[in-house]
Amino acid sequence: MCNLKVKLADSLNNDWKKVLNSSISSPYFNHLSRFLESEFDQKEIFPPMDAVFAAFQHCSFLDTKVVILGQDPYHGLGQAQGLSFSVPSAFPLPPSLRNIYKELYDDMKVIRFDGDLSSWANQGVLLLNTVLTVRSGEPNSHAKQGWEEFTQEVIGTLSKEKQNIVFVLWGAHAQKLSKFIDPQRHFIIEAAHPSPLSANRGGFFGTKPFSKINEYLFASGQEGIDWGRD
Repeated sequence: MCNLKVKLADSLNNDWKKVLNSSISSPYFNHLSRFLESEFDQKEIFPPMDAVFAAFQHCSFLDTKVVILGQDPYHGLGQAQGLSFSVPSAFPLPPSLRNIYKELYDDMKVIRFDGDLSSWANQGVLLLNTVLTVRSGEPNSHAKQGWEEFTQEVIGTLSKEKQNIVFVLWGAHAQKLSKFIDPQRHFIIEAAHPSPLSANRGGFFGTKPFSKINEYLFASGQEGIDWGRD
């Protein structure tokens, strides 16, 4: 347990190390650590250990100005890289990401082919899943083990200690976390999930989230996101 917790903490090389210290030291994270130790020892788990906290590695607490919340990592071999909705450049675009890119083009006429969203993260977009690990081929297999409490604390801390963040909550699962966000201090965008089943029912396409994000950032004196940057 301790080794895994130390590995996770050591993977943080920015201000999140201090922000997340009390969370990693909490009783619920002790339980989660024991669970993950067993899982990594006995099963194939995604993403790899050094990428579990990749969202925080790419986007510091200080620089965070947008949060795009996903559910849990991709469960196919090599897809998950610790950033919500993102896949390595060599991989075909998953269906949800294809729909995100379709909306990006309709909204801002930006064309993207590369599924690696590291460039977004490096500009202050925290690409956070509510559950940060998953078994190979088993979606939601690490739900209700402690990650949800961890994510709630991250969202709550951002809400309380920062101002003028855009929180993008796609789908009912993400929208449950809106209760941890102060709408007087931040901007919340809610829409249907970009997965084909949800998006094709309506409520995702045509919502123009990317232009809305930049409009809010500009209005609050911040730089917008270059959504087309590779």
